[in-house]
Amino acid sequence: MLYRVRESFSDAPSALARARAILRDLADLTSDPWPQLKPVATAEQYAHALRSFGVARIHGDLGPGVVPFLDELRRRDAVTFDAEQPKSWFKADLRLGPDLADLWPLPEGVILALDSFPPFGGPGVEPEDDCTEEELDQMVSVLGPLSLNVGWTCNWRGMSYVKDCGLQLCLNSVWTEQTTEVSPGEFGCWIRLGTRVAWTPEGEAWRRDSGLLLGGEQQG
Repeated sequence: MLYRVRESFSDAPSALARARAILRDLADLTSDPWPQLKPVATAEQYAHALRSFGVARIHGDLGPGVVPFLDELRRRDAVTFDAEQPKSWFKADLRLGPDLADLWPLPEGVILALDSFPPFGGPGVEPEDDCTEEELDQMVSVLGPLSLNVGWTCNWRGMSYVKDCGLQLCLNSVWTEQTTEVSPGEFGCWIRLGTRVAWTPEGEAWRRDSGLLLGGEQQG
């Protein structure tokens, strides 16, 4: 179960600093952070990506509205496809440039991602890989309006059962039922308690004694 920390954060660095403080004050045996950069979903995010990246990864299903979009990218000499392409979906590198800004919003089923490029990733790095705290600082320093979710697993101090416990940080996004949604300008921390203790007297006592003002439970 997830419980939102009811605090306001003006920017991503302050939310990250608060997440680290919560872990430092209340947790033992904290894992390395696990970051997940959400796809570039808005024209504002694309404009920001132009300032820090030259190339992005684009992929999706070859639906009816996608083929003309890809043809337009070819016409503008903006896309380089992988050597082998299946018939039902595509994957390519996209040259980022201001001349492509008029293509937003992207057709349904097309995803533009930056998680394969530094500082969010690179050769040999998979989306499920964790990172160091220093690498996370680099990600946040170039985040702007991009949406990043970060998770830590930990042992909450004083809790007898710690499976599925941790902290979730959502930057420019909000946690909904079992997932996150892009929400520009919103930054929040969620406490995770395993379902085995979340509704027990021990879990209730931990939430009360943590000193955190927590919202109602959410699936997560």
